[in-house]
Amino acid sequence: MSVPMRLFVFALMPCLSVGLLKQVDAVESTNATQSDQAERLNVLFIISDDLTANALSCYGNTVCKTPNIDALAARGTRFTRAYCQGTYCGPSRASFMSGYYPHATGVLGYSNPRPQIGDRSMWSEYFKNNGYYSARVSKIFHMGVPGGVLRGGDGRNHDRGNGADDARSWTERFNSLGPEWKAAGDGETLEGNPDGKKPVVGGNTFVVVEADGDDLVHSDGMTSAKAMKLLEQHGDKPFWLGVGFVRPHVPFVAPRTYYTPFLPYASMTLPEKRSGDWDDIPKAGINYKTSLNMKMDIRRQKKAVGGYYASVAFMDAQVGKVIAKLDEQGLRDNTIVIFTSDHGYHLGEHDFWAKVSLRDESAAVPLIISVPGKKPAVCDSLVELLDLYPTVSKLCGLEVPERLQGKDISPLLDDPKLKVRDAAFSVAPARKGFLLREDRWAFIQYKEDASGGIELFDTVADPQQFDNLAESQEHQSVVKRMRAKMVTKLAEVRDNDL
Repeated sequence: MSVPMRLFVFALMPCLSVGLLKQVDAVESTNATQSDQAERLNVLFIISDDLTANALSCYGNTVCKTPNIDALAARGTRFTRAYCQGTYCGPSRASFMSGYYPHATGVLGYSNPRPQIGDRSMWSEYFKNNGYYSARVSKIFHMGVPGGVLRGGDGRNHDRGNGADDARSWTERFNSLGPEWKAAGDGETLEGNPDGKKPVVGGNTFVVVEADGDDLVHSDGMTSAKAMKLLEQHGDKPFWLGVGFVRPHVPFVAPRTYYTPFLPYASMTLPEKRSGDWDDIPKAGINYKTSLNMKMDIRRQKKAVGGYYASVAFMDAQVGKVIAKLDEQGLRDNTIVIFTSDHGYHLGEHDFWAKVSLRDESAAVPLIISVPGKKPAVCDSLVELLDLYPTVSKLCGLEVPERLQGKDISPLLDDPKLKVRDAAFSVAPARKGFLLREDRWAFIQYKEDASGGIELFDTVADPQQFDNLAESQEHQSVVKRMRAKMVTKLAEVRDNDL
């Protein structure tokens, strides 16, 4: 029976779901191993947490220098219009690792990544099932930061850091527990602390800590060290190695030396602000963290930017260490290297902070793919993180499972002017928001019937997305077209043969 027929039978007979899914998984592995004659490229997947492309010098930032990520971009294809499928960690990570949109996986929060996909192979699991050593270091699937990576007082709680991980995706998995906001050094809570009396606190709170000690004191320093060791130990066989850095996710904690380029904090520049910026957008379009509700004055806003940049610089240094070890082991010429983030991040644009919003700062992500034998390039075509699973499978000579909802974007690595999709799709489940991002138009609606309001931005005339054109008579034909396209897309993302 063919794979599509197995999926059809599964859809008709949910009572046999587990058994049939195991059969599907076996078929995928059997078919894939028939392509063993193709070169078995390794996969080094590096992901940062809460990273906006706007903070990277290879994407145009002139203040925050990221030489190691820049060097990777100089050897690979840098995508300028890559979008996540969920604008916070849980939905996004479950999506690109499973190959399904968030509404297909059922992961709209921070739950286990398998509620609706059953035994179907996750990205790294698919490679493991086809003879690869598969390992993760730190955060690939969702885990809470900072709480999930906080080192306890006795240092023995090694079960921390697993979070909503998928154990069967890995041959081995390793956690990196650090001091987080409790690190020794000079710290300040920036959020909800207008009188300066609040101590340094944990949780999803804007905190800056200029930390004592070196890189290895902290989670990301431990992650790079472990990844380097794994490259030494397992570089002699095909591997899929996921390296998850938790910075620049709050708290903004890094060794002191990384703060030096951003001092004094008063020298930091904030994005353009416009009076009445929120007046033409729905209530749901106002982000959950703003300068107003966080009670951050200009001083604190500038310090938040400086702390974020220091965290990015620290993370970039760890990326450099891992890449240097890849080179030292002679593995670069047979390893695909990917760098990305789970979603973007606001740094004061529209007086928004953090993730969740569906504006470009939050929904767009940095994405660099370096493949042996491929020429360096910059690609402006729309792509999604969902495309990584099928694309890397194809590049490694594995059969691409037809069930996956992403697209094979490997042709863009040879011709970056090609297009594989006419729009990128992303969701903000907590706000019941949906984004369709075309080359020119960004269309956002809240609730599936759009009763929560809509936004339409002409990103050519208004790249910073200040002017919502949803009520403009001149643009009603665009609104009508985009609403119809959204109806079609919402049906498509649920059509997952499950």
